Amino acid sequence: MCGIAGWYRRSARPVDPAIVEAQCRTIIRRGPDDQGVLVDGDLGFGMRRLAVVDVAGGHQPMTSADGRFSVVFNGEIYNQDELRRELGAAGVRFRTRSDTEALLEGFAHWGPTVWTRLEGMFAAAVWDHRERTLHLARDPLGIKPLYWTLQDGGLAFASELKALVPVPGLTFVPDPEAIDQYVALGAVLAPGSIYRGISKLEPGTALELRAVGEPRLTRYWRLQPTLRSDLDENGWIEECRTRLLATVKSHLIADVPLGAFLSGGLDSAAVVAAMNRLGASPVHAFTIGFADPRYDETAAAARVAAHLGCRHEIHRLEPLAAAEILPRLATAFDEPFADDSAMPTWYVSRFARQQVTVALSGDGGDELFAGYRRHRAERLLQRLRRVPGSGALLAALARLPSLPALPGRRRRDRLARLAADSALDSTFARFFAKQCTLLDDERRALYQPGFAATLPGEGTLARWSRRHFPAPVSRDPVENLLYADTAVWLPDNMLTKVDRASMDVSLEVRVPLLAHRFVEWTATVPIARKLHRGVGKHLLRRAVAPWLPPGAVDLPKRGFSVPLAAWAGGDLGALVQTAWREGDVDRAGVFAPGVVDHLLAEHRAGARDHGRLLYVLLMFALWWRQRPTG
Repeated sequence: MCGIAGWYRRSARPVDPAIVEAQCRTIIRRGPDDQGVLVDGDLGFGMRRLAVVDVAGGHQPMTSADGRFSVVFNGEIYNQDELRRELGAAGVRFRTRSDTEALLEGFAHWGPTVWTRLEGMFAAAVWDHRERTLHLARDPLGIKPLYWTLQDGGLAFASELKALVPVPGLTFVPDPEAIDQYVALGAVLAPGSIYRGISKLEPGTALELRAVGEPRLTRYWRLQPTLRSDLDENGWIEECRTRLLATVKSHLIADVPLGAFLSGGLDSAAVVAAMNRLGASPVHAFTIGFADPRYDETAAAARVAAHLGCRHEIHRLEPLAAAEILPRLATAFDEPFADDSAMPTWYVSRFARQQVTVALSGDGGDELFAGYRRHRAERLLQRLRRVPGSGALLAALARLPSLPALPGRRRRDRLARLAADSALDSTFARFFAKQCTLLDDERRALYQPGFAATLPGEGTLARWSRRHFPAPVSRDPVENLLYADTAVWLPDNMLTKVDRASMDVSLEVRVPLLAHRFVEWTATVPIARKLHRGVGKHLLRRAVAPWLPPGAVDLPKRGFSVPLAAWAGGDLGALVQTAWREGDVDRAGVFAPGVVDHLLAEHRAGARDHGRLLYVLLMFALWWRQRPTG
């Protein structure tokens, strides 16, 4: 695991190694163990390494045995033994045990088709010395990040935005549409970034850039749901266990201490239970808790840990500690990012890093097995639509005066949301609507008129739906929703959160449920095996129930969030005002003057719950204060 960065200048002037070294220094937390830089005329790239596999032999950049290719690589290749056997049979002789060499010699042997053979998480850059061609690639699910920008004829790339700043001549101009998307969704979706002209390489995509010409982007992997009907309930359960054990086993390879996150929910419990059955006992498990019992799952986690014989450690997160860490989180993300679960993720990562170098996580279970309320709501909506006049009935119920009036999209209860959803023309529009903190008119009310005038007049839900989902992938709306979760929300929200929060403390987090072969398998499972009688993750629950204490798979879902409403009324709310003032955000030309003071006053008076929105504005202010201004 590491961070990578580089610059293909594409000019007669060579790259100064000091520039690449400066790029690497900005991401030293991603790789505190080693640094390497390679310069070949107008191409220079480098890395910071967190040594996990073949600690002594995995130094990068690494050059192929024939001298033609060099690589910098961030991630882990879990099928490297299989690749080595195949390459060895073709005459390749290896010099190290590192997965970096397996990737590199695979590229030398198969060319860019190697990306389709890799099983793992990765962002990689391969330099062809002979053809003077740069190849970039990102793993199928987007577990590892990679930014790139083509400016002044050259291409710069990096694991994080901050590592682009040392490259001379680059500009960092905030993009109004990206800012609006952030306020709506709490994140900027790939291929965009918060800056004009700087892109995220999308998951499952490779980029090729020659000495002349434009970059060529190739999508080498895309999830294609293909449902099967060849198994009964017991057959699916056995296959799920087999697949789960196989994917977890592949993620246990390490030459350093390894542990796991244990949240108290089903997904992390399933991963830890699989580790236990594979002989990784006692599993060293780490849990974050809260004083507020509505958010605290430590009791459930402790029960699972005791049943599995884990070495279990619990750490509690307090509001003041969270407020103190937010400026550092803003630096780690480089873009405004408003998933509040980044706070406990950072703390559990720091907590775990004191004991281990690698931790397994249960991320992805809800997106693969229909574990969210929105999946149940989508199925309910489809059933209600079969009833004549149901849309009008839902709308009438939503207008009853007895229903509560809460801010933003939560101002109506579930009946009202169903009515609003039924008015949208696609599952994908509903997907984005459910992720929005504020819809279009509500956001525009926060903006200065001049900023609002720069935004497209067309509705964002329709525009985003067309951009990310030009066509349905299934006739089943819930399958389309799962696809949206996996293709967009996982890489641009959840996996972004996990990568930045964990790498900021030099911890490698692995997500076995998101190994792309396992994801491909889940896309063959009929939706009725996932969402069964109104209960999500049915198949996963049945598969792991015998491994866990009684009742552990039936606990209600709480998520990994923090009590924002309460915290925003105290120290967190004060931090919003301080960050807004110190960052001089009113002069950014985005938000109406006094917007934070107004929202905070309403929140503290109990008139409206603005906790989520205040957190969005806080993270914007912290980003604005430290953004590059070139």
